[in-house]
Amino acid sequence: MSSSAHSRRGLLKGIGAGAVVAGWSAATGSWVTAEASPAAGSYAPVPPLDGTLTATSGVLDEFAKDWGGFITARPQAVLRTGSVQDVVKIINYARANRLKVAVNGRSGESPDLESHSFYGNALTAGGIAIDGKGFDRIHSITSSYAVVGGGVSLHDLAAATLDRGLIVPSQTDYIRLSVGGVASVGGFGGTVHKFGLFSDTIDEIEVVTGDGRVLTASGTNRPDLFNAVLNGCGQVAVITKAKVRLMPAPATIRVYTLNYNSLAVWQADQEFLMRDGRFVHQSGGFTPKPDGSGYWYQIEAGFHYSAPTVPNDAALLSGLHDERATLAQFDSPFRDFVNRVDPYEQAWKEQGLWSTPHPWLNMVVPASKIQSFVSSVLAELPFDGLGGGFSIMAPFPTARVKHPLFARPNEPVAYLVDLLRMPLPGDTTVPAQLAQNRRFYDRLVAAGGKRYVIGAIPGMTPADWKRHFGPAWDFLVAAKRRYDPDRILSPGWGFFA
Repeated sequence: MSSSAHSRRGLLKGIGAGAVVAGWSAATGSWVTAEASPAAGSYAPVPPLDGTLTATSGVLDEFAKDWGGFITARPQAVLRTGSVQDVVKIINYARANRLKVAVNGRSGESPDLESHSFYGNALTAGGIAIDGKGFDRIHSITSSYAVVGGGVSLHDLAAATLDRGLIVPSQTDYIRLSVGGVASVGGFGGTVHKFGLFSDTIDEIEVVTGDGRVLTASGTNRPDLFNAVLNGCGQVAVITKAKVRLMPAPATIRVYTLNYNSLAVWQADQEFLMRDGRFVHQSGGFTPKPDGSGYWYQIEAGFHYSAPTVPNDAALLSGLHDERATLAQFDSPFRDFVNRVDPYEQAWKEQGLWSTPHPWLNMVVPASKIQSFVSSVLAELPFDGLGGGFSIMAPFPTARVKHPLFARPNEPVAYLVDLLRMPLPGDTTVPAQLAQNRRFYDRLVAAGGKRYVIGAIPGMTPADWKRHFGPAWDFLVAAKRRYDPDRILSPGWGFFA
């Protein structure tokens, strides 16, 4: 049996008899189906695959949109992988036929799976989308690390490690995201001030590069590839496997919410706690006061403990200058805390907020400008401007971030500042919110800040991205040239348009 016939038989399993892909026709710019009885030599046959290459309309529509809801970019085909070699073959096939390739992590909770990007970053118009769920296997877990496929969700990884009394030191608050997707952008959560980003917990990766090689990389083995993949937005390789560090998990967390009237006092206490290190979890944000008189600036601080330890509230709260009469605290089983966003996700879905556009803005603000910048944002933000969403304002030492492609301010301390807007269904101000995101971003850049690469900021140009990466831009360009010389990977970012 010929290789092309073998390939067509495998494809039949995945896409049905009505649209069996035989290969790509450069002349017509479209896939050729077996049913069309194409002439030999009129198309490039798809190589034999362990998985399937799907080109049915319904599947393509699923992979044409992301959670942000602003950009639609329909691929020509979707690869449902059966092996790492499928990725190698499709990348080489794409190179030969001048097609683009992007991985879609398929985040969320089944059946609501989507690209959890915001502005078309994981999409590829007219190219081939790789379904990241093909690499959702947990290979091994030891007392100090887990080896997992790039398509494993942080949720499934946490479930497996918590069963063994372990947890990844740093991960995102919302954990129904893929390991490979989060590693490609960084991964912020409440423990960054102690452990760095999620990407900083990864010791080794297996990838398929943009020139079709399966390579392993770490800080000592191909460090240029390692540093170009982690926080590199999928520009040089597809992550198929990662070795992630683990630490003992506590049984319980005690969470304190402290309120402040003064942004200056709030900042002083945030940085005092960050330096002091008494809390493993540290975050915060602003929230409208119930009486409409302004905002509370909040610190959310979590203390990990297991029996027989009992938290000493007086000691943990000593030296702080919050409005103590408004203090709130609770204890939670640690597993429940790790999954704390799940009830919100369900509520957002019930309210119709999950399916609306999401003009999220994620910024990294230098500590020296946090008060002036946040004040200027709040001066323009409507009091109900977050809709059903919320904000995050959390400090971290910039030295905790180890990989060069995570752009950060040139100061010892910076703040993640997120406007996580969840517009109500029918909100007609969403375009204005997007335009406001761009104004806030330009103001941020003028203040020496950086964007966190997720989020919805319109009008980003290659010049903007070059400015964003700063001194690391030449490193990214060199890595792209070396590992993805035909520039087929992850075009949705627009770095090199």
